[in-house]
Amino acid sequence: LAIVFTCNHCPTAQAYEARIKALVEKYRDKSVAIVGVSPNAAEAVRLDELGFSDLGDSLDDMKIRAREREFDFPYLYDGEKQSMAKAYGPVATPHVFIFDKERKLRFCGRIDDGENPKNIKSKDTENALDALLAGKAVPVETTRTFGCSIKWADKIPSAEEALAKWNEETAELNEIDIDGIKALVKNDTKNVRVINVWATWCGPCVTEFPHLVEIHRMYRNRDFEFVTITADPPERHEQSLAFLNKQHASMKNYIFNEDDPYKLADALGFEWQGALPYTAVIAPGGKVVFQQMGPVDAFELKKAIVEQVSRYYFRMEE
Repeated sequence: LAIVFTCNHCPTAQAYEARIKALVEKYRDKSVAIVGVSPNAAEAVRLDELGFSDLGDSLDDMKIRAREREFDFPYLYDGEKQSMAKAYGPVATPHVFIFDKERKLRFCGRIDDGENPKNIKSKDTENALDALLAGKAVPVETTRTFGCSIKWADKIPSAEEALAKWNEETAELNEIDIDGIKALVKNDTKNVRVINVWATWCGPCVTEFPHLVEIHRMYRNRDFEFVTITADPPERHEQSLAFLNKQHASMKNYIFNEDDPYKLADALGFEWQGALPYTAVIAPGGKVVFQQMGPVDAFELKKAIVEQVSRYYFRMEE
């Protein structure tokens, strides 16, 4: 029995998801059971700790991850009471515990010695399983682990304090002209940029805006930038700013300096027919990699952001 403590949000754990599936496939018919367990208290994970994830560590998010990645092994949630994690003692995700058929612990440590499959030199989990199946002693019984620390419930107050601090942030709303909008779209920066076009009179815009603020808080410490442009006329500057402050929207916010939505649409240059809200993800260099006219699916938007942020962070540019 191999128990792998892992989770959704940790980039190291994510890097090992395919290899856990490979282990399941390799040992499926060799009397080896492999189980994934998420030990994290979901409420203890701060939004800014989700900078490389499209999902948090809740049970509902785990179900989405299991479906999206087609997990063919049990993926269990221990975050509510963390009784299993406290009993076993994982220190990071992923962390493997292997038991023989008599349920004696025979290995505790890493899956292997590198996130990048090309650099692996020691397949410690496979070596342990192969040895046990052959009736031999496990060659290395304990190794260090590498990954994100376990999010114990005593970190929940820290997450709550961070949220309270963010909810004290104020908004700025600056005017922008046609050339400024074109520069935003060109995105001559190293940052992945999201542009959202909205208006105070647009019901769907108002409804989705809290989700956009949350996304900004998740990724703003990465190579990422969230920009909003209100389609409100310039004379409604004060009302637009009041709405942004109510949302604690501390991203970059602009109001078009002309009362002409068609000029705004032309300046953006997207395949936008004018319906609000409108959201686009722009990679460094100006390539639009995601766009949505109308309310955006927050999960799909986060997936698009994570793919781009990870690509440029890990130097995987095409």
